[in-house]
Amino acid sequence: MLKCTSLHTFEIDNPDVALEEIKTRLTDSIVLLENTVGIILCHNEFITSGVMKHICDNMPFDIVGTTTSSSAVNGAFGNLMLSLFIMTSDDIKFKTGVTESPGENLYDSINPAYEKILSEEPEQPELALIFPPLLFDQFSGDAYVDVTKSILPKASIFGSLSVDDTLNFEESGTIYNGVKTKDTMPFVFCYGNINPRFLIATLPPDTAMSLYAKVTSASNNLIHEINHINAKKFLVDAGIPEIMTTLPIMVASPEHTNDEIVPVVRVIANFTDEGSAVLGGDVKEGSTITLLRFTMENILSTSKYKTEEVNKMPDINGILAFSCVSRLIALAATGNEFAELQTVRNTINNDIPYLSAYSGGEICPAPAADGSLSNRFHNYSMVILAV
Repeated sequence: MLKCTSLHTFEIDNPDVALEEIKTRLTDSIVLLENTVGIILCHNEFITSGVMKHICDNMPFDIVGTTTSSSAVNGAFGNLMLSLFIMTSDDIKFKTGVTESPGENLYDSINPAYEKILSEEPEQPELALIFPPLLFDQFSGDAYVDVTKSILPKASIFGSLSVDDTLNFEESGTIYNGVKTKDTMPFVFCYGNINPRFLIATLPPDTAMSLYAKVTSASNNLIHEINHINAKKFLVDAGIPEIMTTLPIMVASPEHTNDEIVPVVRVIANFTDEGSAVLGGDVKEGSTITLLRFTMENILSTSKYKTEEVNKMPDINGILAFSCVSRLIALAATGNEFAELQTVRNTINNDIPYLSAYSGGEICPAPAADGSLSNRFHNYSMVILAV
């Protein structure tokens, strides 16, 4: 049996008051079973004030997570808010850990932490929850997924990259048992019959598309040339502002097949000094790209539709939902910063505990036409884990 609950506090100044608020809500909502883990998402101000650490230090279970720009739980949403999602069970085990800071080889920083847990358990986990740091100048989100897939080929992988509400996300970080770092990755391995189900909200049918082009030079998450022209020059000449917040594109790789139900969407977040486009995820050389134009209506329609799907599922004990911060930026430009969080809140059944938060990149298995799942990294999407 799995039980879940979601807790929150807006108390950002007094650690003792915040802790008492969390403890009271915990006592009122759930009885902890033999195995428990917490997932935390909070604004960076809760870290600088000492509130986050005080709460983590006084909970009788491990807590992992990241900073975020804003979040929502049952009955509350906001930016200056700390949210805590708790899973507890007698027959599902939760094993937590945190990786080392990465050097040049990401595998070498992740594998020792994974192997420590794997040496204690005879089977691979059913579900791996990972919370990588936002380090696009070093590693794309795909890199963390690829390494995890290589070590855990049988596990479903779900998670979120860290983010915050600063212009360049310089205050983002990950959290493990009260300690925030800029570059380590906390994780949870879930063993037993947790029965994870996954949903992805991405492109509605009426998404406007334009400027079809081909990536002629790329490496990892950098596009150097489009149609044999410097990427920045190509995009600026096509009417894209030189200084931009985020620009979503749909990508079809050279190996693209019609088996992919969920399209690959990437966000162009910045340009290098040389004019290469910096993306949230990897793009292969030879891919075709299509610029996407999202509106508030089609962002909210996808999140509402997928949340309604959760309501129809049987035996749901709780959900985690992560939405790309680029969707938030698009909504904030219309003056509706919290519209997506409110949509989830107003749509989900009241008896389902949930935590919804904004993400620097979303990790979620994506379905193929044959029903199989493939662990993938996403941009400009909302991903949902139902357990």
